[in-house]
Amino acid sequence: MRAIIGMAAGLMCAVAWARTGSLVQQAPVAAARVTNPLEGDELARRAGAKLYFRECASCHGPQRQGIGKVPPLNSPVVSGSSAGALFWVLRNGSLKRGMPSFAHLPEPQRWQIITYLREGRNAK
Repeated sequence: MRAIIGMAAGLMCAVAWARTGSLVQQAPVAAARVTNPLEGDELARRAGAKLYFRECASCHGPQRQGIGKVPPLNSPVVSGSSAGALFWVLRNGSLKRGMPSFAHLPEPQRWQIITYLREGRNAK
């Protein structure tokens, strides 16, 4: 069942990305000002890597490269975005654009994923 949900979410992501570009660029200015309380925390980055592989890799790829038309997360758009904007995307998602909300994850876990995305570029 989880695999089916992941595949459906991936398909929705692909369709939405093809139509409209980057969701992170649509984050409100106030969201972009929010800072990551776990920034620089190595344990948070490692936990974020595990969460990424569990929650995100099926759509965005194990190396954050994107799969098909699903956007890559190792791109300048993501690395140049604020932690707050990335958090906004994880919390809100966009059904219209195919990005599911990850509000079901506790807030610290969402920050861990962001820590991995922003600091895990060269780590495995």
